[in-house]
Amino acid sequence: MEAVLIILSLFTLLFAGLPVGITLIVMGTVLLLLKGIPLAAVPMEFLGSVNNFILLAVPVFLLTSNILLKAGVAKDLFDAVQRWVGNIRGGLAIATVISCGLFAAVSGSSVAVAAMIGTVAVPEMTKRGYDKRFVMGTLAAGATLGILIPPSIPLIIYAAVAEQSTAAMFLAGIGPGLVLVAAFLAYCVVKSYLGGAPKSEIRPETAEPRRIVTLRALPTVVIAATMIGGIYAGVFTPTESAAVGLAMTLIYVFVSRRLNTPDLRKAVRGAGLTTANLLLIIAGANVFGKAIMLYRIPYDVSQWIAANIESAGVFIIVVTLVLLILGLFLEGIAMILIVLPVLMPSLEVHGIDPVWFGIYFVIMIEIALITPPVGMNLFVIQSVARAKLKEVMLGTLPFAIILLATVAVLYLVPQIVLYIPQTMN
Repeated sequence: MEAVLIILSLFTLLFAGLPVGITLIVMGTVLLLLKGIPLAAVPMEFLGSVNNFILLAVPVFLLTSNILLKAGVAKDLFDAVQRWVGNIRGGLAIATVISCGLFAAVSGSSVAVAAMIGTVAVPEMTKRGYDKRFVMGTLAAGATLGILIPPSIPLIIYAAVAEQSTAAMFLAGIGPGLVLVAAFLAYCVVKSYLGGAPKSEIRPETAEPRRIVTLRALPTVVIAATMIGGIYAGVFTPTESAAVGLAMTLIYVFVSRRLNTPDLRKAVRGAGLTTANLLLIIAGANVFGKAIMLYRIPYDVSQWIAANIESAGVFIIVVTLVLLILGLFLEGIAMILIVLPVLMPSLEVHGIDPVWFGIYFVIMIEIALITPPVGMNLFVIQSVARAKLKEVMLGTLPFAIILLATVAVLYLVPQIVLYIPQTMN
């Protein structure tokens, strides 16, 4: 009964509009006080949760993506990709998905990918005669690759909460990331031939040669390859990878004179605000997590699952339904921090690999990013395209189905997730 009251109180505050971080801190503090725990324990838990070397990568990745956003490298990347694949029908849609995947390997943020690629691709695809719903759906869904293809901020948070290796989580994201890119591309080709794209695209008369646009986009690709390759080769940790990527980005934008001082200030300020919000949620979740441990909620849930859910498949189906519902109302990081501590004991009961579960969880967050009412990618693309939210939602629906189908494929073939990290170990 206590568990039900706590969960209802938590969601009442969230639905009332109280910020997630504040809600978690308030709930955790009240629960600790009711158990007679001194109030001094709250700031200790608060500070201890963010004093983590792994989390240092979060602000660095955010700053890197903000700098690249202000420097306008998205146009270079998109132009180069479309010059290579733009000769086939639906080439711009294919270029959009590939560009999203490439930029995901630098930013670690889905919203950053949506903003950067969207500002370039939406007007270009619309001008060429693409179906508007198809355009917006491709961008909103393609941008979700930003949190699956490493580096990924949600994977960093998951690794910290689940006490898993961040490098293993990053390596595990490569296989599913490539599968999703392939699935999105296949859909784009089919949709293009079914009328989503014009039969022949009108190309700008001033289109630059392929060699020139490729060279212009090459620095971004080199930065991404260095960051991922360094982790894969064991040269540096994910946190060091973030620092290397930021250093390379700063050198590139200043040598090429693509970033002035005011824009740099804006990039730093934006990254700082986003980091502060994330760390507040993480700290609040730690306080709340300690409180629910005292009330034995994770253990009670685990015992109930063990007694009532017999197979891992049924467990995943139940969790999927829960996450689909929570994804309508909660931001992705909040989903990890609130739900994961409750579910972790149940993974061992059903023999589910926590690394696999992390990738599964992030794909569910991807679905949340393109479902209303709080799907951030929907609002970013809606703003860029100046369209109705309903149109963006209808455009993303096929991609949401693809994401759910991918979950089923990963469950049936878990080695898609586990092969690379197991090989590297």
